[in-house]
Amino acid sequence: MSASIKPTTDKAYDILQIERINPLDAIFAPKTVAVIGASEKPGSVGRTLLWNLITNPFNGTVFPINPKRNSVLGIKAYSTIFDVPEKIDLAVIATPAPTVPQIITDCVKAGIKGAIIISAGFKEAGEKGIALEKEILEIAHRGKIRIIGPNCLGVMSPISGLNATFASKMAQPGNVGFLSQSGALCTSILDWSLQENVGFSAFVSIGSMLDIGWGDLIYYLGDDPNTKSIVIYMESIGDARSFLSAAREVALTKPIIVIKAGRTAAAAKAAASHTGSLAGSDAVLDAAFRRCGVLRVNSISDLFDMSEVLAKQPRPKGPRLTILTNAGGPGVLATDTLIESKGELAPISEEVINSLNEILPPQWSHNNPIDILGDADPQRYTKALEIAAKDPKSDGLLVILTPQAMTDPTKIAEGLEPYSQMPNKPILASWMGGEDVAQGQQILNRQGIPTYAYPDTAARIFSYMWRYSYNLRGIYETPVLPALECDSNSRDCALVETIINDARKAGRTILTEFESKEILAAYGIPVVAGSIAKSAEEAVECAEKLGYPVVLKLYSQTITHKTDVGGVQLNLRNAEAVKKAYHLIETSVLEKAKPEDFLGVTVQQMVKTSGYELIIGSSLDPQFGPVLLFGAGGQLVEVFQDSSIALPPLNTTLARRMMEQTKIYKALKGVRGRESINMEALEELLVVFSHLVVEQPLIKEIDINPLLAIPPSPDHPGGLIALDGRIVLHSADVEEQQLPKLAIRPYPHQYVSNWNLKNNTPITIRPIRPEDEPLIVKFHKTLSEESVYLRYFHLVKLSQRIAHERLTRICFIDYDREMALVAEHENPETKETEILAVGRLSKLHGNNAAEFAMLVSDHFQCQGLGTELLKRLIEVGKNEKICCISADILADNLGMQRVCEKLGFKILRTNDATVLKAEIDL
Repeated sequence: MSASIKPTTDKAYDILQIERINPLDAIFAPKTVAVIGASEKPGSVGRTLLWNLITNPFNGTVFPINPKRNSVLGIKAYSTIFDVPEKIDLAVIATPAPTVPQIITDCVKAGIKGAIIISAGFKEAGEKGIALEKEILEIAHRGKIRIIGPNCLGVMSPISGLNATFASKMAQPGNVGFLSQSGALCTSILDWSLQENVGFSAFVSIGSMLDIGWGDLIYYLGDDPNTKSIVIYMESIGDARSFLSAAREVALTKPIIVIKAGRTAAAAKAAASHTGSLAGSDAVLDAAFRRCGVLRVNSISDLFDMSEVLAKQPRPKGPRLTILTNAGGPGVLATDTLIESKGELAPISEEVINSLNEILPPQWSHNNPIDILGDADPQRYTKALEIAAKDPKSDGLLVILTPQAMTDPTKIAEGLEPYSQMPNKPILASWMGGEDVAQGQQILNRQGIPTYAYPDTAARIFSYMWRYSYNLRGIYETPVLPALECDSNSRDCALVETIINDARKAGRTILTEFESKEILAAYGIPVVAGSIAKSAEEAVECAEKLGYPVVLKLYSQTITHKTDVGGVQLNLRNAEAVKKAYHLIETSVLEKAKPEDFLGVTVQQMVKTSGYELIIGSSLDPQFGPVLLFGAGGQLVEVFQDSSIALPPLNTTLARRMMEQTKIYKALKGVRGRESINMEALEELLVVFSHLVVEQPLIKEIDINPLLAIPPSPDHPGGLIALDGRIVLHSADVEEQQLPKLAIRPYPHQYVSNWNLKNNTPITIRPIRPEDEPLIVKFHKTLSEESVYLRYFHLVKLSQRIAHERLTRICFIDYDREMALVAEHENPETKETEILAVGRLSKLHGNNAAEFAMLVSDHFQCQGLGTELLKRLIEVGKNEKICCISADILADNLGMQRVCEKLGFKILRTNDATVLKAEIDL
């Protein structure tokens, strides 16, 4: 049994046509445009807007709206939008801010679907402006009109000729989609692009992002065939979840490159948490970009250089660059920049050195950079490049040329042509000089080899390419350990909720170390057990039970950083030392704090084994909600600042990549004779910790510092243990709807449940996970050609269906954009888990509809499974507030048609007699 999501180009009937139209088409491809506030006043925004629209033909009609004039710039004007004789697609508004709410109301009544508010005077002007924006947004949502702005330059679609801006010039057509929050920067970029001959598929100033944000525009440009890459100037992220969802989906097919203003803004402060002081907003943004495959650059030139190079050259598989040069100095400069930007020089093997020895003079560098000397002719360049290009240890090539007496820049450029498109290995060039190398530069550019005036620029661009490739691979790399999302039986959530609720009822936001460790232990995170002692005698009694040596730590409901008040005493070996330590802690705390801050001590065993002190934590970011931190821990954690940030939830792959961002990662893998710690156990602990953060939203901040990572040794098996824990809660006056939302939607446990087939075989129906890729491979091997044909509308080879690049996208989904349910059971003979069916619900871009697709293994058809899966997808659609669900079904797929009709779908004909449309309104 199969149903398919089938791309449809032949819009055969009205329902289907309405479904396929993106609301943003009214803005980017209008047939009729009204300029509200059109004027003849020289230098006015209203005049410039109208002039730009009528002097750049876009195959549409322009209607000036001005109640005081009969015509504007020789074109008949209308008093109101209702007087225009045609239906308007787009309204461009350039009137004072207080008039805009009524204008938007009129636009809604007139059935206009798109508006660009050029006017300023909104939230940037204070409280009155904020109130105006709120009023406009309420009207827009009710009337289903989409808005760009306010306070923006406007929108250009250079390919169609639309210029709905007040810029002085029109952008050239091209394949770069440019989005900017700054109108002033737009005009600067526009001037630069005309000088550099850079063209655009879209040129958008989005202003305050009252309605349309980054996510809407990224989806739209992602679907636009004329857009090959998206470049963004960003000042604020806006709707973080929408941005991350859209960027993650589009980045795999089109590069998204961002320059973000405000890198040096002061990090957010957090009084109680180490994590809060380390997780600055810019570091969080970097982590968010890594998570969704976006490349961040630091200069405007890099923004467009990367757009060009990613369009011309393949992404490198690794960070290792081979540099080929005819001058030592430029090679050294390129090397410095490469290393500083976290790239690497490719090591040269003995085999490659021997091959180069045969063709190069004895004085060549015998290393990377490969200096082939200043008298290198075209033949020497070509032969050396041929050898270097075949080196499997190299991930990319940079060819540097300086004009010297024996150099022929033009012929050498021609010799590079055979290497202009190597698989998985980019080639860049730096032809240094002026007129002497200009012709060679032109030849290289025609061959698709990006060329830079300076070699350090080329090296930096390569590092950016590798970083981009690394980010993309991280999104869809299949986790190596089994999924932990559904393994909730191993954690005591009831105990956690009791501890948290009791503290909040008591008016406390800071948990004691003892309570914090109880919560960690409830999630299976190993902790050093301890006992509470409220007197010196009790402390001795606890120590006797645990066995010496022990540690005493301050027990307090108000103080979190115990070492700051002398609240920790280590390595206590007898009763006398314990009593003395108790009194020392009490005296020290009472000198620096209040009597109620001292409630006794906790007594713990002294951990004797040496290891690495780590920190794992979580704090709140104002834009992205809860964020995770990992790094080197201990008392000097803020001093060393060796840490990395990630967004929850994690899987084992994402956990490992988070660890890889730190310097201590190399040490954990074993240095100076030490064994590696159990890296898989650490990955799993990070995943579990991320689940704790996701599942306990009342926790505001949490640190494990230090987490001791012990490598195995002859006298110790090694392991991980939390020596200290600190948790801060949201105050009791914070209600559930006010709690910060996760930027990335976690695994939807609510859609996991058990069910029985007609033959009483028990199965589990649950959302798909990234770790399911191997199971999906096995599932596809159970499908007949008929099932494949009915699902995909043509036969698709097994090798294509189970390709890693395809399956990772199918398994590693964004639960905010789509929901895939799998039916699984345990094979009674092999005891292995098998997937029996997959049902998928995918939201359409730009509207609130979705399409479903379904595939059931041949061995388990006619068991009610298809009906049950579709029934659950309908429930998912209702829960996610989808307005309607549809699917294309082959006319001879009678089984799927019956299932759809049974569940209330209408079956509609299309112009294609072989395809029917199933549709249901929710």
